[in-house]
Amino acid sequence: MAREITHRDKSHPVPGSEEPVLLSVEDVAHRLAEIAHHQDDDEVAHGLEEQLHSDVLRAIAAGAPDAQILAAAALRSETIDFARWNA
Repeated sequence: MAREITHRDKSHPVPGSEEPVLLSVEDVAHRLAEIAHHQDDDEVAHGLEEQLHSDVLRAIAAGAPDAQILAAAALRSETIDFARWNA
């Protein structure tokens, strides 16, 4: 059975949901620099990268007008050299 996605405004928050993060391209650039700064600590760098990607998705879902640019900027994190793993 397919389930429909419904829009909920802020007056009816979903329990446990997080507020969307408002990001600019400059914010993403600063966070990429922070990831690069920690590239010698794989765990920290990977955590920062995952948080960046999650925050960008939230911003896009919230209607960021520059969604394509934000996504492309966040994907630049893949060029930073550190070990990534998934469980």
